[in-house]
Amino acid sequence: MTESVYLGEEVNISCQIPEKHKVHFCKEDDNHICQNISSSKVTEMSGSSERNEERVVTVSISNVSVRDAGVYWCGAETRDTYLSFISLTTKIQLNLIMAPVVRREGESAEIFCPYDSIYKSKPKSLCKGKCSTRDRNPLSETVREEKETKTDRLTLKDDVTASVFTGSITALTAEDAGKYWCAVTLETELNYLHTHLMVIMNEELNLTKYEGDDVSIQCKHQDEDQKSFCKAHEASMCVKDGVSLETIRDDRFSFSDEASAGVFTVNITDLREEDSGIYWCGDHVITEVHLNIKRGFSMIIIISVCVILLLIAGFTLTVCTLRHERRGDAHSQLPTIPSDELLYTAVSFQKHPEESLSDATVRFSKNEIHSDYASVSHRMRLN
Repeated sequence: MTESVYLGEEVNISCQIPEKHKVHFCKEDDNHICQNISSSKVTEMSGSSERNEERVVTVSISNVSVRDAGVYWCGAETRDTYLSFISLTTKIQLNLIMAPVVRREGESAEIFCPYDSIYKSKPKSLCKGKCSTRDRNPLSETVREEKETKTDRLTLKDDVTASVFTGSITALTAEDAGKYWCAVTLETELNYLHTHLMVIMNEELNLTKYEGDDVSIQCKHQDEDQKSFCKAHEASMCVKDGVSLETIRDDRFSFSDEASAGVFTVNITDLREEDSGIYWCGDHVITEVHLNIKRGFSMIIIISVCVILLLIAGFTLTVCTLRHERRGDAHSQLPTIPSDELLYTAVSFQKHPEESLSDATVRFSKNEIHSDYASVSHRMRLN
């Protein structure tokens, strides 16, 4: 059984032991002797099993460090009056994971391998794939007594003071991407820590689609078991925190694998505006995909027509309102109640000899016996 955990996190290791037996949990040392563990970092939690004759025991190790990597055994301990019997039944290989290293094509990358100080004098290796004395990868190199090894693109340095050895790779290519293991050489290679080197290709993929459309995205992959299609701001987030294809619970997303061609295809149907964003596609060789979803053309036309109709309706309403106000002002100037006073009066002229022809006296009469209309005739007599 193998368990992997990130440095600094917590790991739970479970095993089954017979009911009413004491659990025995130990770790192998360099001499393959299993040393009993008693530490504040280790917590034992017991639970019942479906079978009455056995129970499940979980051992929790908190704040995992490089010292915790290695081989563990879990079993049962029985005692009689004078002797103790230990039966180790479950072997657990605990591997540590470093945060992924993400770089772009052509850049340089550094892979850090912290180790337990008891291994300061031991040869150390950095390998693409697991380190093995029988089958070494071309990029595998070993730091020995000289404390530094250098090839054309790979340099290994061992800082014994800090208990860290570092591998530096320059001019990264797609072939450099993959899973790297840090190992210490004892009787055999002890692969205790691994990390992922992810290389982002310089060639990006930019896609623009409309709402309701479908899209197919091809992704390269080298590892049969690992396929990743992740939406995140940074590629490094995809390893732990990104929304990956495996965690998407949406029927619109599907994928098909073409292993012979070294690609897999992600299909997204009925695209929506919220699907826009940055996607990281591949496994260790990553393609950056920018997906931009626009509103459909028909929707743009509908919105434009609605805006125009609203403007026309607003203009018509304004004109009608102004006309109504003008008519109201005109009607308010006419009398609406009949008047008791005369609208017209009679005028009579009288001629007096002492007056000149050009002057006349006008006298208004208030008697209501006069007619409403009167004519005035002015005659001149010639001497």
